[in-house]
Amino acid sequence: MLEVRLFATFREGRDKILFMEHKPGMTGYDIITPLAIPEEEIAIFLVDGRHSRLNTVLEDGSVLALFPPVGGG
Repeated sequence: MLEVRLFATFREGRDKILFMEHKPGMTGYDIITPLAIPEEEIAIFLVDGRHSRLNTVLEDGSVLALFPPVGGG
C-alpha cells in the first residue's frame, strides 16, 4: 500500500491523504495519471521524505508527497 499526501491546490476536489495499492514496478507516473495531475504542475515530488523523480520505482509502504508550485507575496 502507498500513502499519497497532496498539498495546496492538489487537494481541491481530492482528499488530503490517499491510499493506493502498490504494484511491482510502479512509478510516480502511475500515481499522477489516475489523479489527473499533469506532470508539469508538480514542483516537488517526495518519496519517503526525499526529493525524487516521477520515474522512481516505488516500494510497497512508501509515503509520497506532491506539491504544486506555490506563489506568494
